[in-house]
Formats: sequence, C-alpha cells, structure tokens
Amino acid sequence: MTNTSSLAQIVRERRSIKKKYKTDPVPQELVFKLLNDAVYAPNHGNREPWRFVFVPTEKKEKFIERLLPAFPQDFQENRRNYFSQPSAILIVIMPNDPRQKQWEENFGAVSSMIQNFQLLAWEQQLGVVWKTNAHIYEPKAREIIGVNPGEKIVGFLHMGYFHSEDIPKTKERTPVEEKMEVFE
Repeated sequence: MTNTSSLAQIVRERRSIKKKYKTDPVPQELVFKLLNDAVYAPNHGNREPWRFVFVPTEKKEKFIERLLPAFPQDFQENRRNYFSQPSAILIVIMPNDPRQKQWEENFGAVSSMIQNFQLLAWEQQLGVVWKTNAHIYEPKAREIIGVNPGEKIVGFLHMGYFHSEDIPKTKERTPVEEKMEVFE
C-alpha cells in the first residue's frame, strides 16, 4: 500500500461547511484565483459550460434585500437568516442544452468544476457547501440574479472561513470493492 498523496488527503478531508462561518470576508481575488484553477475540469469539446455570479461579503446584505421579494412574505425572515450565514455566495449557472447527451456532458463538467473549486477552497481553509434549494428554480429569483432564458442555476456555493473545531466528522464510505463487479 502506498502513502496517501496530499491531493488524496484533501479529497478525503474536505467537508461541506454549512454553518458557523467566521465573520472574515472572502476576498474576491481568492475566489477568482480558485475559479481560474477549477475551470480546468474536464469538459467535452472545451465548451466551458459555466458562468458565475459572485456575491462578495461587502455586497451580501444588498443582495439579500434584492432577493427577498422572490419569497412569500411569511418566509422572507427565514431566507434573510439563511442567506446571512455564509460570508459570500457564488452562484454557478450553466446553459440548458436541449440535446440530452450535451446537457449531461455539460452538467458533469460543471459538477467537476464545482468539486475542483471545493477542494481548492478547502486547501485555503475556506469552507464551501453546494446548495440546491428550491429557489434555484424560482422564476423571480432567477430574474433578480440575471439568469437568462435557456440557463440553469446549478447551485449556490455558500462560502466562509471556519473554525477547525466546527469541521463535521468524517462519514465512512462503503468500500468500492462492495460496489464493483469485475467483468470477466
């Protein structure tokens, strides 16, 4: 058995950080740096099927106020609290392709890019969680964010620095040998 590489260690240690973020701002330059590496994810035909809307720490309250009318009045305080938790938000958007094969290739590429981003962020002690709540489908929210017809919000990436004592415990994975058949 070989020693685990630093990459394998980061893959195994990365956790979704969902709450208890520090108040430290997430620098826009860091997000750009991480994204400029993350976009080296495999993507068929080098289509680069992604675009982003970044909500920096200093603009988050303005974003929340603009987004709240997309929710029912009795749910707005809940959403205010929800969106106030992360230090910054990155919204990942992809084109909807009517051809199933291309759509699946694009979604796979975007998912790979998001995983790259999460791993790179973890390396910088920046916590990320990929959120796919119902608001990614809400027409009012999509309009406020600037999502064009023919595009899909793949997710909101909530980000923030975290305290090491708040890292979720490791959840064991099923050994791959239990999920694999070897063709004979």
